[in-house]
Amino acid sequence: MGFTKPYIGNERDAMSHIADNIIRFHVIANSDTIEDQELKLKVKEGLVKELAPHLSIATSITEARDILSSNLNRIEEVAKDIINQNGYDYSVKANLGFKHFPIKVYGDYTFPSGVYEALSISIGEGEGKNWWCVMFPPLCFVDETYCIVNEETEEKLKYVLTEEDLDLLKTNKDNIKIKFKLWEEIKELFNL
Repeated sequence: MGFTKPYIGNERDAMSHIADNIIRFHVIANSDTIEDQELKLKVKEGLVKELAPHLSIATSITEARDILSSNLNRIEEVAKDIINQNGYDYSVKANLGFKHFPIKVYGDYTFPSGVYEALSISIGEGEGKNWWCVMFPPLCFVDETYCIVNEETEEKLKYVLTEEDLDLLKTNKDNIKIKFKLWEEIKELFNL
């Protein structure tokens, strides 16, 4: 089994433990124009296709980090090629570092907001809306239409996270539904 950092039953510590074993993928568009947003998605799709074979063999966050950090120049080249093929001349910057992310739901799993290690791709000015997912374990490669986590990906989650972490990711979804329901009721009450 992979290295796991022990934590004491506190939910905040558990969320931190989850973040310590996850790498997210973040693509930031040049701007919010329709064209720049479409280009962002093309860059995302191209990089997911490029990185999937490499990351699918990673069995730990350390291996995934090594694969990504040793390929940052290649990642920038692939993104730049996609941008150029689509008629743009934006710069691209790939970075592996830490960022704050909001929650993300994949089927039965809800990843909490917090600071995660992430591969970030900034296109041009990097001032547009962004797209992100969990890159390791490779949840970027699940069927986003149905948000299905397949058996292979679920096994990778089980390999890098504890049973308690997985239970928390599954039960956290109920808390989110309650919070959204409460927000809807508040908006209705105040006609927001």
